[in-house]
Amino acid sequence: MSRILYGVSGEGSGHSSRATEMTRHLLARGHEVKVVSYDRGYRNMSAEFETIEIEGLHIVCDNNRVRPLRTLWHNLRRGGRALRRLKALRQQVRAFQPDCVITDFEPTTAWLAWWWRIPLISLDNQHRMRYMKFRSPARLMMSRWITVLLIRLMVPSPNVALATTYYYGERKNDRIFLFPPILRREVLACRPSTGTHHLVYVTGHFEHLLGLLKAFPERQFVVYGCQRQGVDGNLSFRPFSTDGFLRDLESCQSVLATAGFTLISEAIYLGKPYLAMPMAGQFEQQLNAICLEELGFGVNAHKADRAALSDFFERLPALQTSVAVYAAEHRQPGQRDANVEIKRKLDKLLTEELLTQRARAC
Repeated sequence: MSRILYGVSGEGSGHSSRATEMTRHLLARGHEVKVVSYDRGYRNMSAEFETIEIEGLHIVCDNNRVRPLRTLWHNLRRGGRALRRLKALRQQVRAFQPDCVITDFEPTTAWLAWWWRIPLISLDNQHRMRYMKFRSPARLMMSRWITVLLIRLMVPSPNVALATTYYYGERKNDRIFLFPPILRREVLACRPSTGTHHLVYVTGHFEHLLGLLKAFPERQFVVYGCQRQGVDGNLSFRPFSTDGFLRDLESCQSVLATAGFTLISEAIYLGKPYLAMPMAGQFEQQLNAICLEELGFGVNAHKADRAALSDFFERLPALQTSVAVYAAEHRQPGQRDANVEIKRKLDKLLTEELLTQRARAC
């Protein structure tokens, strides 16, 4: 069995959600795993797994828009603590002597693998943008180029890239393998129904959206992410709760949220149409929304206004029919683990001679 160092981005909950399922699998297969993460990733995983805390990069946003200067300042002022934790991490990695590094878009462990010539596997949804062909509007070409460059800077070329996606394009090389999104076991156990509410999830301050929702008094919205509680007209604010959020997702009519990959994946698996409001300045979310609309599972509201919401609600019956087909195909009766394909591939990789070779240069 192998000693595995698993680097997990702490930005948002999607990375740690995916890594939790894969770490459970690796431990069940007899591997020894040390997780490395920060912030939300560390909080989500440290209670269950042996986890090393580091400093990581953060994106600062306001009203659904990335704020580059505030992001830069926020990360720079944490530089001293980051260096101290990096030094401690290097000592722990030397003592652990991993046979392999897996990174879910976590750069510190990825670059340590490159420096020490440890085989590297990327397991995330970001590498589809690096190694998969897809279409994007001309207005996003500069953002697309910058995003791919940042992915290259964040993660040196892995031996193998296992990329999750709900939209399949042509692979650029034989280094990448595409799989359906990794889903939490709690999501796999859901029994979706159609209630009376629409689920709203926002990150950061997005007061503009809350004002728009009040313009549709005939519809009820359950809102997470605003750090508020109580009822305000047709808006019911809920404190964050993993189980409570999942119950509301399971029973909602639709989802209105930013265009994060994990929530989109869970929503369409449960047959829920999705109004995606991608963060301005974040190409990955814009791509998620574009692919979602192209597949007919939701609407890309790159401009969140009353017209976009009206259009979404008018199209809701057709969207429900379309996404129900996807859900039926992927939620087969008796299916116990929708993540089985990527787990089998990872098992195979951990026994191949490939992982004894030096990681390829960028």
